[in-house]
Amino acid sequence: MIYSLTGELTYIGDQFVVVDCGGVGFKCFTSLSTAANAGRLGEQIRLFTYLSVKEDALDLYGFKTQAELDAFKLLISVSGVGPKAAVSILSEMNADKLALAVAAGDVKAITKANGVGKKIAERIVLELKDKMAGISLSGADSGIAAAASVSDESPAGEAVAALVALGYGKSEAAAVVGAMDSSLPADELIRQGLRRLAGNL
Repeated sequence: MIYSLTGELTYIGDQFVVVDCGGVGFKCFTSLSTAANAGRLGEQIRLFTYLSVKEDALDLYGFKTQAELDAFKLLISVSGVGPKAAVSILSEMNADKLALAVAAGDVKAITKANGVGKKIAERIVLELKDKMAGISLSGADSGIAAAASVSDESPAGEAVAALVALGYGKSEAAAVVGAMDSSLPADELIRQGLRRLAGNL
């Protein structure tokens, strides 16, 4: 298994990049995020990789960060989620946002990815809720824990529902509310949540 590639970036496409390692150009399928942040042509870069083995193809997938690769591996472990769907999801949201969406049960956020339907998104949330919480994603652990701690029947749950009704995503609303004092009444959580989501704090 190829763990990573370090070499010269020679091509950047919408869905893949090419890394030249010792005169051999490796085509790595990747997310829009990695493609956008890979670097400039001619620069030395490092990608964390996953080799997908099929009867008729060997496809290499490369990611800028270990966290994104870990998220990719978790996604393809879900029944019905192949490498292309996983890349589509990671092109729509980074690893941190995916972890928060899974923790908050935000199926809608996951279905924004091209080719990912509601049933697949629900399966991702169901199968990865515990697994996502167990991996470290660039400082998002506190937000994941906060989102997972919000109960639908609690004042915090009421506040999250109200914020979602106002147009905010469930995962971001749950993360903001979950980070506040759980003893506050729902109306105060909503008020403070609106301020934080609006960027006034």
